[in-house]
Amino acid sequence: MLGWLIALFASVALIYASVGFGGGSTYTALLAVAGIDYQLIPVISLLCNIIVVTGGCIRFANARLYSWRAVLPLIAISAPFAFVGGLVPVKEAVFMMLLGAALLASSMALFLPLNRLPDWRLPVPVLLGLSATVGLLAGLSGIGGGIFMAPLLHLTRWADARRIAAFASLYILVNSVSGVAGQLIKGGADYLSQAIPVYWPLMAAVFIGGQAGSILGLKILPVKYLRWVTALLVGYVAIRLLWTEFAPVFA
Repeated sequence: MLGWLIALFASVALIYASVGFGGGSTYTALLAVAGIDYQLIPVISLLCNIIVVTGGCIRFANARLYSWRAVLPLIAISAPFAFVGGLVPVKEAVFMMLLGAALLASSMALFLPLNRLPDWRLPVPVLLGLSATVGLLAGLSGIGGGIFMAPLLHLTRWADARRIAAFASLYILVNSVSGVAGQLIKGGADYLSQAIPVYWPLMAAVFIGGQAGSILGLKILPVKYLRWVTALLVGYVAIRLLWTEFAPVFA
């Protein structure tokens, strides 16, 4: 059963890491399709997230793509909200529909030509408030939150595409660690002893794919293609979420 999952996890990690994401939302979907115990799915996905973006964070740091003065406040405020979000119960159907609609709007906005858009510059308190909100949503959904924050930063021209990819990696890393902590408090440390011994091949696969993807995004893809790939990935996740919720209604 793990054979096809290993190949898919490696491919997902490569693609997502190329734009600074971890791939947690797609790992979750693949694990659900494979019939993995739903209680273990968030733990496995978040651990894979951490593995993928850790390599990216190291490479981005070595390339001097972090402006710590700008990055640290956004991360420091999102992490505790991600932890709290991981502990809050929410109705899955309602949240997934809202999430899918928001991501779809973000995806379409990323395809707009930036040179024809107004030059938005959000005040620091507003940006911090948005980061806290995204952190909470990340904790609620069990993913890292970079897929929410990156489109917003692109549209507000917070930085260039590669610096936003670097920020997204670090953002996902911190929020995923907070999310795992919340999951373990909610479900118990036994989740780790159940997940790692059986599913470590998936974690090895995303490590290899993530390393390759971070190199691809850092050194090969032009800036405009980074934005387009980000838009396609965000749109894919949105359509998948909306289809899952609405398809039974029309069946």
